[in-house]
Amino acid sequence: MDLLLNTVQPYDWGSTTALPHLMGVPPTGEPQAELWMGAHPAAPSRVRRAQGLLPLDRVIAADPEAELGAVTLRRFGPRLPFLLKLLAADAPLSVQVHPDRAQAQAGYALEDALGVPLDAPHRNYRDAHHKPEMIVALTPFRGLCGFRTPQQCADLLDALHVPASSPYAETLRTLTEATALAEVFTAFLRPPEGLMAAVAEAVVAAADRPGPWQEDFAAYAGVARAYPGDPGLLAALMLRHIRLEPGEALFLGAGIPHAYLSGLGVEIMASSDNVLRCGLTSKHVDTAELVKVVRFTAMPTRVLTPRTEAGEDVYPTPVDDFRLSRFRLDAGEPARQLAPGAPQIILCTEGEVRLGVREHVLRIGAGQSVYVPSAVDAEYVAMTGAGTAFRATVASAHPRAFPESRTDDWT
Repeated sequence: MDLLLNTVQPYDWGSTTALPHLMGVPPTGEPQAELWMGAHPAAPSRVRRAQGLLPLDRVIAADPEAELGAVTLRRFGPRLPFLLKLLAADAPLSVQVHPDRAQAQAGYALEDALGVPLDAPHRNYRDAHHKPEMIVALTPFRGLCGFRTPQQCADLLDALHVPASSPYAETLRTLTEATALAEVFTAFLRPPEGLMAAVAEAVVAAADRPGPWQEDFAAYAGVARAYPGDPGLLAALMLRHIRLEPGEALFLGAGIPHAYLSGLGVEIMASSDNVLRCGLTSKHVDTAELVKVVRFTAMPTRVLTPRTEAGEDVYPTPVDDFRLSRFRLDAGEPARQLAPGAPQIILCTEGEVRLGVREHVLRIGAGQSVYVPSAVDAEYVAMTGAGTAFRATVASAHPRAFPESRTDDWT
Protein backbone atom coordinates (compact mmCIF):
# COMPACT_ATOMS: atom_id res chain seq x y z
CA MET A 1 0.00 0.00 0.00
CA ASP A 2 1.12 3.55 -0.67
CA LEU A 3 0.18 6.85 0.92
CA LEU A 4 -0.69 9.15 -1.98
CA LEU A 5 0.75 12.61 -2.44
CA ASN A 6 -1.87 14.46 -4.47
CA THR A 7 -2.14 17.63 -6.52
CA VAL A 8 -4.59 20.44 -5.73
CA GLN A 9 -5.99 22.17 -8.83
CA PRO A 10 -6.41 25.95 -8.23
CA TYR A 11 -9.24 26.59 -10.71
CA ASP A 12 -10.83 29.99 -10.25
CA TRP A 13 -14.26 28.57 -9.31
CA GLY A 14 -12.82 26.70 -6.33
CA SER A 15 -13.45 27.42 -2.66
CA THR A 16 -10.65 29.01 -0.67
CA THR A 17 -11.70 27.28 2.56
CA ALA A 18 -13.59 23.98 1.99
CA LEU A 19 -10.63 21.70 1.27
CA PRO A 20 -8.35 23.26 3.91
CA HIS A 21 -11.16 22.92 6.47
CA LEU A 22 -11.69 19.25 5.63
CA MET A 23 -7.95 18.51 5.78
CA GLY A 24 -7.35 20.61 8.89
CA VAL A 25 -4.76 22.89 7.31
CA PRO A 26 -4.60 26.70 7.05
CA PRO A 27 -6.11 28.23 3.88
CA THR A 28 -3.65 29.66 1.41
CA GLY A 29 -5.99 32.43 0.28
CA GLU A 30 -6.07 30.95 -3.23
CA PRO A 31 -8.90 28.87 -4.72
CA GLN A 32 -8.51 25.14 -4.10
CA ALA A 33 -10.98 23.50 -6.47
CA GLU A 34 -10.03 19.83 -6.86
CA LEU A 35 -7.75 17.32 -5.17
CA TRP A 36 -6.82 14.64 -7.75
CA MET A 37 -6.17 11.04 -6.71
CA GLY A 38 -5.11 8.62 -9.40
CA ALA A 39 -2.82 8.20 -12.37
CA HIS A 40 -4.14 10.73 -14.85
CA PRO A 41 -1.08 12.02 -16.75
CA ALA A 42 -2.15 15.66 -16.28
CA ALA A 43 -1.60 15.42 -12.51
CA PRO A 44 -0.74 11.91 -11.31
CA SER A 45 -0.54 11.14 -7.61
CA ARG A 46 2.93 10.28 -6.36
CA VAL A 47 3.94 7.26 -4.30
CA ARG A 48 7.12 6.48 -2.41
CA ARG A 49 8.85 3.38 -3.72
CA ALA A 50 12.43 2.12 -3.43
CA GLN A 51 13.50 4.53 -6.18
CA GLY A 52 11.99 7.51 -4.35
CA LEU A 53 8.85 9.51 -5.13
CA LEU A 54 7.33 8.32 -8.41
CA PRO A 55 4.23 9.37 -10.37
CA LEU A 56 1.58 6.66 -10.13
CA ASP A 57 1.18 6.43 -13.92
CA ARG A 58 4.87 5.51 -14.23
CA VAL A 59 4.57 2.93 -11.47
CA ILE A 60 1.64 1.29 -13.24
CA ALA A 61 3.39 1.37 -16.61
CA ALA A 62 6.40 -0.43 -15.13
CA ASP A 63 4.36 -3.48 -14.02
CA PRO A 64 0.72 -3.12 -15.11
CA GLU A 65 -0.42 -6.65 -14.24
CA ALA A 66 0.87 -6.46 -10.67
CA GLU A 67 -0.59 -2.97 -10.14
CA LEU A 68 -3.93 -3.42 -11.93
CA GLY A 69 -4.59 -7.16 -11.97
CA ALA A 70 -5.24 -9.37 -14.98
CA VAL A 71 -8.97 -8.54 -15.23
CA THR A 72 -8.47 -4.75 -15.19
CA LEU A 73 -5.48 -4.94 -17.53
CA ARG A 74 -7.40 -7.03 -20.05
CA ARG A 75 -10.45 -4.77 -19.93
CA PHE A 76 -8.82 -1.31 -19.90
CA GLY A 77 -5.22 -1.74 -20.93
CA PRO A 78 -2.16 -0.61 -18.90
CA ARG A 79 -3.77 2.38 -17.21
CA LEU A 80 -5.81 3.08 -14.09
CA PRO A 81 -9.31 3.50 -15.58
CA PHE A 82 -10.71 5.83 -12.92
CA LEU A 83 -9.84 9.18 -11.34
CA LEU A 84 -10.99 10.12 -7.84
CA LYS A 85 -11.33 13.73 -6.70
CA LEU A 86 -12.41 15.94 -3.85
CA LEU A 87 -14.28 18.81 -5.52
CA ALA A 88 -14.96 22.13 -3.75
CA ALA A 89 -17.04 24.61 -5.78
CA ASP A 90 -17.63 28.15 -4.59
CA ALA A 91 -18.77 29.48 -7.99
CA PRO A 92 -20.47 27.87 -10.99
CA LEU A 93 -18.47 25.56 -13.23
CA SER A 94 -18.85 25.64 -17.01
CA VAL A 95 -21.91 24.27 -18.79
CA GLN A 96 -20.41 21.14 -20.32
CA VAL A 97 -20.93 17.66 -21.75
CA HIS A 98 -18.74 14.60 -22.18
CA PRO A 99 -18.60 12.34 -25.25
CA ASP A 100 -19.37 8.63 -25.38
CA ARG A 101 -16.66 6.14 -26.38
CA ALA A 102 -17.34 6.29 -30.12
CA GLN A 103 -17.43 10.11 -30.16
CA ALA A 104 -14.22 10.32 -28.13
CA GLN A 105 -12.39 7.90 -30.40
CA ALA A 106 -13.53 9.69 -33.55
CA GLY A 107 -12.79 13.17 -32.20
CA TYR A 108 -9.38 12.17 -30.91
CA ALA A 109 -8.42 10.55 -34.23
CA LEU A 110 -9.59 13.60 -36.21
CA GLU A 111 -7.68 16.13 -34.13
CA ASP A 112 -4.60 13.93 -34.30
CA ALA A 113 -4.93 13.77 -38.09
CA LEU A 114 -5.22 17.57 -38.21
CA GLY A 115 -2.04 17.89 -36.18
CA VAL A 116 -3.61 19.62 -33.17
CA PRO A 117 -1.11 19.27 -30.28
CA LEU A 118 -2.40 17.37 -27.23
CA ASP A 119 -1.67 20.34 -24.99
CA ALA A 120 -3.21 22.96 -27.33
CA PRO A 121 -5.76 25.10 -25.45
CA HIS A 122 -8.26 24.71 -28.32
CA ARG A 123 -8.06 20.91 -28.45
CA ASN A 124 -11.37 19.22 -27.53
CA TYR A 125 -10.35 15.56 -27.35
CA ARG A 126 -7.20 14.95 -25.32
CA ASP A 127 -7.66 11.17 -25.23
CA ALA A 128 -9.81 8.50 -26.85
CA HIS A 129 -11.89 7.64 -23.75
CA HIS A 130 -15.37 8.46 -22.55
CA LYS A 131 -15.87 10.33 -19.27
CA PRO A 132 -18.89 9.21 -17.25
CA GLU A 133 -18.74 10.63 -13.74
CA MET A 134 -20.49 10.66 -10.37
CA ILE A 135 -20.52 13.21 -7.56
CA VAL A 136 -21.35 12.29 -3.94
CA ALA A 137 -22.20 15.27 -1.74
CA LEU A 138 -20.27 15.80 1.50
CA THR A 139 -22.10 19.08 2.17
CA PRO A 140 -25.34 20.43 0.67
CA PHE A 141 -24.52 20.49 -3.03
CA ARG A 142 -26.15 22.37 -5.91
CA GLY A 143 -25.89 21.85 -9.63
CA LEU A 144 -27.61 21.87 -13.00
CA CYS A 145 -28.12 18.57 -14.78
CA GLY A 146 -30.09 17.45 -17.84
CA PHE A 147 -32.79 19.24 -19.79
CA ARG A 148 -36.12 20.30 -18.39
CA THR A 149 -39.06 19.30 -20.56
CA PRO A 150 -39.79 21.83 -23.33
CA GLN A 151 -43.00 22.81 -21.51
CA GLN A 152 -41.09 23.48 -18.28
CA CYS A 153 -38.50 25.53 -20.18
CA ALA A 154 -41.28 27.58 -21.77
CA ASP A 155 -43.01 28.14 -18.43
CA LEU A 156 -39.75 29.29 -16.86
CA LEU A 157 -39.14 31.78 -19.69
CA ASP A 158 -42.69 33.11 -19.35
CA ALA A 159 -42.13 33.65 -15.62
CA LEU A 160 -39.25 35.99 -16.40
CA HIS A 161 -41.53 38.36 -18.35
CA VAL A 162 -38.89 39.15 -21.00
CA PRO A 163 -40.77 39.92 -24.27
CA ALA A 164 -37.77 38.99 -26.44
CA SER A 165 -37.87 35.42 -25.09
CA SER A 166 -41.48 34.80 -26.16
CA PRO A 167 -40.60 33.33 -29.60
CA TYR A 168 -38.37 30.76 -27.92
CA ALA A 169 -41.14 29.79 -25.53
CA GLU A 170 -43.46 29.35 -28.50
CA THR A 171 -40.91 27.11 -30.24
CA LEU A 172 -40.61 24.99 -27.11
CA ARG A 173 -44.38 24.52 -26.98
CA THR A 174 -45.00 23.68 -30.63
CA LEU A 175 -42.16 21.45 -31.86
CA THR A 176 -41.33 17.88 -30.87
CA GLU A 177 -39.17 17.47 -27.78
CA ALA A 178 -35.81 16.80 -29.41
CA THR A 179 -36.30 19.43 -32.11
CA ALA A 180 -37.53 22.08 -29.69
CA LEU A 181 -34.67 21.56 -27.23
CA ALA A 182 -32.07 21.51 -30.01
CA GLU A 183 -33.35 24.62 -31.76
CA VAL A 184 -33.69 26.76 -28.64
CA PHE A 185 -30.49 25.54 -26.96
CA THR A 186 -28.48 26.19 -30.13
CA ALA A 187 -30.07 29.62 -30.60
CA PHE A 188 -29.33 30.55 -26.98
CA LEU A 189 -25.63 29.91 -27.54
CA ARG A 190 -25.63 32.77 -30.09
CA PRO A 191 -28.32 35.08 -28.73
CA PRO A 192 -29.51 38.21 -30.53
CA GLU A 193 -28.33 41.54 -29.23
CA GLY A 194 -30.03 42.58 -26.00
CA LEU A 195 -31.54 39.21 -25.06
CA MET A 196 -28.69 38.19 -22.77
CA ALA A 197 -28.74 41.42 -20.76
CA ALA A 198 -32.54 41.44 -20.47
CA VAL A 199 -32.69 37.84 -19.24
CA ALA A 200 -29.85 38.33 -16.75
CA GLU A 201 -31.57 41.39 -15.28
CA ALA A 202 -34.89 39.54 -15.07
CA VAL A 203 -33.32 36.49 -13.40
CA VAL A 204 -31.68 38.58 -10.69
CA ALA A 205 -34.96 40.42 -10.04
CA ALA A 206 -36.97 37.17 -9.98
CA ALA A 207 -34.68 35.65 -7.35
CA ASP A 208 -36.30 37.94 -4.75
CA ARG A 209 -39.85 37.45 -6.00
CA PRO A 210 -41.95 34.78 -4.23
CA GLY A 211 -43.27 32.09 -6.53
CA PRO A 212 -42.81 28.50 -7.69
CA TRP A 213 -39.59 29.29 -9.54
CA GLN A 214 -37.92 31.39 -6.84
CA GLU A 215 -35.36 28.82 -5.69
CA ASP A 216 -34.40 28.05 -9.28
CA PHE A 217 -34.11 31.73 -10.15
CA ALA A 218 -31.90 32.28 -7.08
CA ALA A 219 -29.51 29.65 -8.47
CA TYR A 220 -29.52 31.23 -11.93
CA ALA A 221 -29.03 34.68 -10.40
CA GLY A 222 -25.80 33.38 -8.87
CA VAL A 223 -24.72 32.26 -12.34
CA ALA A 224 -25.60 35.67 -13.81
CA ARG A 225 -23.59 37.51 -11.16
CA ALA A 226 -20.58 35.20 -11.52
CA TYR A 227 -20.48 35.44 -15.33
CA PRO A 228 -22.01 38.75 -16.44
CA GLY A 229 -22.81 38.82 -20.14
CA ASP A 230 -22.05 35.13 -20.69
CA PRO A 231 -24.60 33.37 -22.96
CA GLY A 232 -24.01 30.22 -20.93
CA LEU A 233 -26.69 31.61 -18.60
CA LEU A 234 -29.34 31.13 -21.30
CA ALA A 235 -28.24 27.53 -21.82
CA ALA A 236 -28.28 26.99 -18.05
CA LEU A 237 -31.94 28.11 -17.84
CA MET A 238 -32.89 24.98 -19.79
CA LEU A 239 -31.24 22.64 -17.27
CA ARG A 240 -32.78 21.20 -14.13
CA HIS A 241 -31.68 22.70 -10.82
CA ILE A 242 -30.52 19.80 -8.63
CA ARG A 243 -30.07 19.79 -4.85
CA LEU A 244 -28.12 17.01 -3.12
CA GLU A 245 -27.95 16.45 0.61
CA PRO A 246 -24.83 14.86 2.18
CA GLY A 247 -24.57 11.24 1.10
CA GLU A 248 -26.70 11.65 -2.00
CA ALA A 249 -25.15 11.26 -5.44
CA LEU A 250 -25.62 12.14 -9.08
CA PHE A 251 -24.40 10.10 -12.06
CA LEU A 252 -23.69 11.88 -15.35
CA GLY A 253 -23.58 9.88 -18.56
CA ALA A 254 -22.45 10.87 -22.04
CA GLY A 255 -24.15 13.83 -23.71
CA ILE A 256 -25.90 15.12 -20.57
CA PRO A 257 -25.37 18.90 -20.20
CA HIS A 258 -24.50 19.89 -16.65
CA ALA A 259 -22.79 22.44 -14.44
CA TYR A 260 -21.96 22.23 -10.73
CA LEU A 261 -22.81 25.38 -8.77
CA SER A 262 -21.62 25.00 -5.18
CA GLY A 263 -20.68 22.50 -2.52
CA LEU A 264 -18.09 19.93 -1.48
CA GLY A 265 -18.17 16.39 -2.78
CA VAL A 266 -16.31 13.22 -3.69
CA GLU A 267 -16.19 12.87 -7.47
CA ILE A 268 -15.21 9.78 -9.44
CA MET A 269 -14.95 9.46 -13.20
CA ALA A 270 -13.44 7.47 -15.99
CA SER A 271 -9.86 8.69 -16.37
CA SER A 272 -10.35 11.11 -19.25
CA ASP A 273 -9.97 14.81 -19.92
CA ASN A 274 -12.57 15.15 -22.69
CA VAL A 275 -14.80 18.12 -21.89
CA LEU A 276 -16.88 20.18 -24.33
CA ARG A 277 -17.95 23.57 -22.96
CA CYS A 278 -20.43 26.18 -24.13
CA GLY A 279 -20.17 28.91 -21.51
CA LEU A 280 -19.49 30.05 -17.94
CA THR A 281 -15.76 29.54 -18.35
CA SER A 282 -12.53 31.20 -19.40
CA LYS A 283 -11.43 27.92 -21.04
CA HIS A 284 -11.92 26.88 -24.65
CA VAL A 285 -15.54 26.95 -25.88
CA ASP A 286 -16.62 24.99 -28.96
CA THR A 287 -20.38 25.27 -29.28
CA ALA A 288 -20.53 23.55 -32.66
CA GLU A 289 -18.80 20.40 -31.37
CA LEU A 290 -20.78 20.48 -28.14
CA VAL A 291 -24.09 20.49 -30.02
CA LYS A 292 -22.98 17.34 -31.87
CA VAL A 293 -22.47 15.54 -28.56
CA VAL A 294 -25.46 16.80 -26.53
CA ARG A 295 -28.41 14.42 -26.15
CA PHE A 296 -31.50 16.57 -26.71
CA THR A 297 -33.92 14.71 -24.53
CA ALA A 298 -35.59 15.52 -21.22
CA MET A 299 -35.15 12.78 -18.63
CA PRO A 300 -35.88 12.73 -14.90
CA THR A 301 -32.63 13.15 -13.00
CA ARG A 302 -31.96 10.24 -10.67
CA VAL A 303 -30.65 11.27 -7.26
CA LEU A 304 -28.82 8.18 -6.03
CA THR A 305 -28.51 6.79 -2.53
CA PRO A 306 -26.20 3.89 -1.69
CA ARG A 307 -27.31 0.35 -0.98
CA THR A 308 -25.60 -1.38 1.92
CA GLU A 309 -23.83 -4.66 1.23
CA ALA A 310 -22.02 -6.29 4.18
CA GLY A 311 -21.30 -2.93 5.80
CA GLU A 312 -20.24 -1.26 2.55
CA ASP A 313 -22.47 1.49 1.12
CA VAL A 314 -22.26 0.97 -2.65
CA TYR A 315 -23.31 3.71 -5.09
CA PRO A 316 -24.83 2.09 -8.21
CA THR A 317 -23.61 3.13 -11.65
CA PRO A 318 -24.15 1.66 -15.15
CA VAL A 319 -20.44 1.66 -16.13
CA ASP A 320 -17.55 -0.64 -15.28
CA ASP A 321 -14.72 1.94 -15.33
CA PHE A 322 -15.28 2.63 -11.64
CA ARG A 323 -17.08 1.53 -8.51
CA LEU A 324 -17.48 3.87 -5.53
CA SER A 325 -18.51 2.88 -2.03
CA ARG A 326 -18.48 4.37 1.45
CA PHE A 327 -17.56 2.95 4.85
CA ARG A 328 -18.71 4.49 8.10
CA LEU A 329 -16.43 3.13 10.81
CA ASP A 330 -16.90 3.01 14.58
CA ALA A 331 -14.08 2.50 17.05
CA GLY A 332 -13.91 -1.03 18.44
CA GLU A 333 -15.94 -2.74 15.74
CA PRO A 334 -14.45 -5.65 13.76
CA ALA A 335 -12.17 -4.81 10.85
CA ARG A 336 -13.71 -4.45 7.40
CA GLN A 337 -12.07 -6.74 4.86
CA LEU A 338 -11.13 -5.37 1.43
CA ALA A 339 -10.23 -8.17 -0.96
CA PRO A 340 -7.31 -7.52 -3.34
CA GLY A 341 -7.43 -8.41 -7.03
CA ALA A 342 -8.12 -4.93 -8.40
CA PRO A 343 -6.54 -1.49 -7.91
CA GLN A 344 -8.13 0.55 -5.12
CA ILE A 345 -7.89 4.05 -3.67
CA ILE A 346 -9.12 4.61 -0.13
CA LEU A 347 -9.96 8.23 0.76
CA CYS A 348 -10.70 9.35 4.31
CA THR A 349 -13.19 12.23 4.54
CA GLU A 350 -13.76 12.30 8.31
CA GLY A 351 -11.99 11.05 11.43
CA GLU A 352 -9.15 8.53 11.13
CA VAL A 353 -8.87 5.29 9.17
CA ARG A 354 -6.28 2.53 9.62
CA LEU A 355 -5.43 0.18 6.76
CA GLY A 356 -3.45 -2.95 7.51
CA VAL A 357 -1.80 -5.68 5.46
CA ARG A 358 -0.17 -8.14 7.88
CA GLU A 359 2.25 -6.01 9.96
CA HIS A 360 2.10 -3.02 7.58
CA VAL A 361 -0.36 -0.37 8.84
CA LEU A 362 -1.13 3.08 7.41
CA ARG A 363 -3.14 5.73 9.27
CA ILE A 364 -4.89 8.45 7.28
CA GLY A 365 -6.96 11.45 8.31
CA ALA A 366 -9.48 13.56 6.43
CA GLY A 367 -8.27 14.44 2.93
CA GLN A 368 -5.58 11.75 2.87
CA SER A 369 -5.69 8.69 0.63
CA VAL A 370 -4.01 5.35 0.06
CA TYR A 371 -3.39 3.37 -3.13
CA VAL A 372 -3.76 -0.40 -2.87
CA PRO A 373 -2.40 -2.29 -5.90
CA SER A 374 -3.99 -5.47 -7.14
CA ALA A 375 -1.09 -7.72 -6.15
CA VAL A 376 -1.33 -7.40 -2.37
CA ASP A 377 0.48 -10.17 -0.51
CA ALA A 378 -2.46 -10.98 1.76
CA GLU A 379 -5.96 -12.43 1.64
CA TYR A 380 -7.43 -9.03 2.43
CA VAL A 381 -6.69 -5.49 3.56
CA ALA A 382 -8.08 -4.77 7.03
CA MET A 383 -9.77 -1.38 7.55
CA THR A 384 -10.55 -0.06 11.04
CA GLY A 385 -10.89 3.30 12.76
CA ALA A 386 -13.48 5.91 13.62
CA GLY A 387 -14.57 7.96 10.66
CA THR A 388 -15.71 7.83 7.05
CA ALA A 389 -13.82 6.43 4.07
CA PHE A 390 -14.63 6.15 0.38
CA ARG A 391 -13.31 3.25 -1.67
CA ALA A 392 -12.72 3.65 -5.42
CA THR A 393 -12.04 0.60 -7.52
CA VAL A 394 -13.06 -1.03 -10.81
CA ALA A 395 -16.62 -2.24 -11.22
CA SER A 396 -15.65 -4.95 -13.71
CA ALA A 397 -13.83 -6.77 -10.90
CA HIS A 398 -16.97 -6.93 -8.73
CA PRO A 399 -20.50 -8.32 -9.10
CA ARG A 400 -22.95 -5.73 -10.41
CA ALA A 401 -24.80 -3.86 -7.65
CA PHE A 402 -27.61 -2.72 -9.94
CA PRO A 403 -29.84 -4.09 -12.70
CA GLU A 404 -28.32 -4.07 -16.17
CA SER A 405 -28.96 -0.67 -17.76
CA ARG A 406 -27.79 1.28 -20.78
CA THR A 407 -25.53 4.18 -19.84
CA ASP A 408 -27.72 6.49 -21.93
CA ASP A 409 -30.68 5.76 -19.62
CA TRP A 410 -28.90 7.40 -16.69
CA THR A 411 -28.48 11.06 -16.01
